[in-house]
Amino acid sequence: MYFLIVDDHQMMLDGIEQLLHREFDNISIAQATTLQGAKDLTARKDYDIIVTDYNLPGGDGLTLIKHLKAANSSAKTLVLSMHDEAHLVKEILKSGVDGYILKKDSQHELVTGIKTVLAGKSYVSQDINRILIDNLNITTPKLLSQREREILELIAKEYTNKKIADELFISERTVETHRKNIFRKTKTNSLVGLIKFAYANDLIE
Repeated sequence: MYFLIVDDHQMMLDGIEQLLHREFDNISIAQATTLQGAKDLTARKDYDIIVTDYNLPGGDGLTLIKHLKAANSSAKTLVLSMHDEAHLVKEILKSGVDGYILKKDSQHELVTGIKTVLAGKSYVSQDINRILIDNLNITTPKLLSQREREILELIAKEYTNKKIADELFISERTVETHRKNIFRKTKTNSLVGLIKFAYANDLIE
């Protein structure tokens, strides 16, 4: 059985490889640290399963999955990522990935996920499942107030808190409060995640 693991951190790759050799018999494992490296390997060989990070030099795991689908690859795909933003999880699952596990999940969860997708079934970790359930009640159009949407537009333009305050004639403290509320309401924890969520849900143009 042939495995390909893709991550830009060598320590992570080596740790996963050791785990796989302990848990599976008669396997061959290849490693890639970039999107292009993974594409090159999959062009030369068919893999039974590909375990990939979402963030990769030269692109992302989603691009790799779409590339494999376009090439009619039969490889099972499992994303192992630090990202737990609901909108990003849903976007990746829609791409046709077979499994999604967070890097903070246990080794047991990863092994279970790999075995499940190799058996032809889909798998998401317990934390991912909980995130998706919690997100069901979010109504995007009403998610942010008008003022929060105005601030979000300016955040997307890379305005500082002071510049936003000057633009909207409010205090920096008020801007910071709105900013925290925006992250909380959108369930994002990074600026990149927030902007992706905003564009994906038509909160900014």
